[in-house]
Amino acid sequence: MREIFAHRLRVRYSECDQQGVVFNGHYLFFYDVALTEMWRALFGDYAQMVDQGYDLVVAEARIRFREGARFDELLEVSMPVAHLGTTSMVVRPVFRIDGRLIADGEVRHVFIDPASKAKKEMPPQVRSVLEPYLDGAGQAAGAASGSQSP
Repeated sequence: MREIFAHRLRVRYSECDQQGVVFNGHYLFFYDVALTEMWRALFGDYAQMVDQGYDLVVAEARIRFREGARFDELLEVSMPVAHLGTTSMVVRPVFRIDGRLIADGEVRHVFIDPASKAKKEMPPQVRSVLEPYLDGAGQAAGAASGSQSP
């Protein structure tokens, strides 16, 4: 298994709620930013995949909140790939600040044809690039992770 991809971002004031912590809905946005950066690092331009007749949609998402991130903290989003199916993939994001577990979860994506929106088998080049990142041990969400290393 290759080192788990991670992306770091700073919490902005506008992302915090009245309790002074990141509003829960922003964690999926943070995940999406990390997924975009992971895709860019591993595959390049996402639009090329769409031009080749493949797109990726979220079919299911779950986030478990442990502790609130706060304004100006540096949040690391680790992106272990948990499963590669025929038409789907599962990523188990882990959100940490200074090693503290903030949140974790699981997001299932499905590959589709951009024109028809029908499920489509995962592109072979995507599978071959992601397989080394598979968490073969079935590591539970929230377990130790590495840093960015595409």
